[in-house]
Amino acid sequence: MRPQKSLPCRQWGLDAGAKRKKVEHYGRDDGRAEARGRGRLRWGVRKAKLEWQSWAVLALVLPVACANVALETRDWGAQVPAAAAWAIGLSAIMGLATYNLRAATAGAALTGAAINASLMYATSTYRYEFWRTAVVPVLAVFLLAFAATRVGRARKERMGTAELRVGRSATQVAANLGLAAVVTNRLLEEWAGTHGWLARAGGGLFALALAALAEAAADTVSSELGQVMGGRPRMITTLRAVEPGRDGAISVAGTATGMAAALVVSGLGAWAVNGGARMFQVAAAGAVAGLIFDSLLGATLEQAGMLNNDSVNFLSTVCAAAVAWISMR
Repeated sequence: MRPQKSLPCRQWGLDAGAKRKKVEHYGRDDGRAEARGRGRLRWGVRKAKLEWQSWAVLALVLPVACANVALETRDWGAQVPAAAAWAIGLSAIMGLATYNLRAATAGAALTGAAINASLMYATSTYRYEFWRTAVVPVLAVFLLAFAATRVGRARKERMGTAELRVGRSATQVAANLGLAAVVTNRLLEEWAGTHGWLARAGGGLFALALAALAEAAADTVSSELGQVMGGRPRMITTLRAVEPGRDGAISVAGTATGMAAALVVSGLGAWAVNGGARMFQVAAAGAVAGLIFDSLLGATLEQAGMLNNDSVNFLSTVCAAAVAWISMR
């Protein structure tokens, strides 16, 4: 019977060892958690210091969009009242819908409505059909982004990379969609027309705007889906494996889905304004270039604390528009 009595003692010894290992394991976890906490604190301080960049983008985009809407509403309202009614009414409905779906804050909804109305006016014709305006690619960007942010949301929340439940802010909307409104405002269109730029790709400067819109969709889709579908991402500059959600990190799945989103928005936009295959090619090429540029900026200047996410997004749409312009020449 004595051997049998010794079994519980040996078992207790094993349990004690396991407990010691467990305590050591928890100690390591606590250390990692503390390191993550310090990292988040540093990130928060850095974000606050760069907040001015987000407001600078909004200060550039919103006055241009609102001024263009006011000017175009006056003129289209006198000549083609249906165009003004659809541009203002549909933009207001889309803004309310995004706010009610908690996809955007109140300020973001108003900013998006102004940008959408400005783009609708820029692509309106006297033979008016609202589905033959920029509302088509803008709606595609919204639907793709809305769906992508909700795929694998529980996992993103555990990783701390999920979008806030109140939706996007006004500065985020301006950073992603604003350049499209800036390059298609009436004054720039008139100036470009006198220099012969408008004949190079059907639809005028909207080819540049479409490239910017397609890049915005590609960036959101690639980052949101890449976190849950792409496995272990790698830094675009070093190819070193990093945690999902890291600035400048890319994955095959994320990049592929982002490119697919760019093609969808480019195709729908070119169809909507009768831009043809040429506009589709120009916009798609610009969007893919902008998507890659976004990752490069994230891995370098954003990681170094020189740019915040809104400025990176805005500059990436600038890159997309620039590549589209070069492709038009």
